[in-house]
Amino acid sequence: MVSRVIPVDNFDLVIFGGTGDLARRKILPGLFRRFLAGQMPAESRVIAAARSDFDDAGYRAEIEAAIQEFGGPESKDKKGLEAFLGQLHYVAVDATGDGGWDQLKSLMRDGVVKAFYFSVGPSLFGALAERLHKHKIADRSSRLVVEKPFGRDLETAKELNATLAEHFAEDQIYRIDHYLGKETVQNLMAVRFANVLFEPLWNSHYIDHIQITVAETVGVGGRGGYYDKSGAMRDMVQNHLMQLLCLIAMEAPNQFEADAVRDEKLKVIRALQPVDYHHIVRGQYDATESSPSYREDVENPRTHTESFVAMKCHIANWRWAGVPFYLRTGKRLKARGSEINVVFKDLGHSIFEGDEARHRNVLTIRLQPNEGIDLQVTIKEPGPGGMRLIDVPLDMTFAQALGDEAEDVTDAYERLIMDVIRGNQTLFMRGDEVEAAWSWTDPIIEGWTARGDVPKHYDTGSAGPEDSLMLMHRDGRRWREIKG
Repeated sequence: MVSRVIPVDNFDLVIFGGTGDLARRKILPGLFRRFLAGQMPAESRVIAAARSDFDDAGYRAEIEAAIQEFGGPESKDKKGLEAFLGQLHYVAVDATGDGGWDQLKSLMRDGVVKAFYFSVGPSLFGALAERLHKHKIADRSSRLVVEKPFGRDLETAKELNATLAEHFAEDQIYRIDHYLGKETVQNLMAVRFANVLFEPLWNSHYIDHIQITVAETVGVGGRGGYYDKSGAMRDMVQNHLMQLLCLIAMEAPNQFEADAVRDEKLKVIRALQPVDYHHIVRGQYDATESSPSYREDVENPRTHTESFVAMKCHIANWRWAGVPFYLRTGKRLKARGSEINVVFKDLGHSIFEGDEARHRNVLTIRLQPNEGIDLQVTIKEPGPGGMRLIDVPLDMTFAQALGDEAEDVTDAYERLIMDVIRGNQTLFMRGDEVEAAWSWTDPIIEGWTARGDVPKHYDTGSAGPEDSLMLMHRDGRRWREIKG
């Protein structure tokens, strides 16, 4: 099976912060792979804009080294790399002044898609947007890409949205969350809405509970300064896990179209009930002989910022009445993996007795690593000795099921940037979504502060604080193990 690559329209993409880590590690290596795949037109151009004093040749040398480091096996294609580098240009600009803007304007072409990627801190968004319009570089057809964080609370999110709205309409703004670009995340909608097997069962009559886990084995690393002001709640739950929750719980949109999908996601967020503080567990990882503690990583011995969050929440609507959603995310855990587990209810009546009656179907959607889907079903254990039941997975690991095509599964950033050029906002968050998510998140964080809550310590390499296990055990349930 050969994957179909549909070229996008000719474009000029300006990357503000084009010398930064995200541009070097993700954006430009991703564009290079799309170029090799034949999706990026040879006439298209990528223009990096930053403060550093480069010319085109110097910048191309920097990006050549970055692609050789982060571009994967495709970076060995010297002819292709040389052709791609020829499409790169560099302009030194002053984000808060007027230096370099006339030069940038002179590089932009008429009659092509114009996209501007703000790979910079939110504090520069307003200045950049203002100058794009002051110098008449952007117009009504231009597209703007912004990275998270989209504020740190409801107030700052509203301010950020208002700043962007001064110069760009909502249908021009692409708030990028790379989790939504993952192949399996998009498959959530295909599994739910393209299979008669699942959609009739996707409700409180048949589903016992749903677990969403994003587990990491690494610590905060060099992000300590940012992370200690953010924590797992702001960094992961408010955006990544919230988006996964929306996709797994939303109603079917009337069509597969950007605003129709985002309307349904917004309804889920607005239906989320406030979370009882007894149903939330916060944690901080401790040191081992070979790795530092969270407090050492962020160089703050008194910090109460969480590196782990687990919670139980409910959605107040007809479909999900009484069905708990368990969310958890953390760093320095025993296995790396992101997955959603849909745990179905027991049979109303089982003809089997004792332990043989205690089996449940579980649909597991693995986002990383080993992207794929499996359905746990109950069968008779082969061999003599009576009716002994075992659970086995009906496994669709993409690498096995799709063969060579799975090798071509596009990186999340590649897919999302190509969607920007196409003008497809389906996988990007809308401003009202962001604000609704903060409206639900803020009271949780404010409650921690008001009560003086302190995170529970947990061992590096464990499944998190013991209290997170009890969160499930009290309900007669248990977390599904992340195998990594």
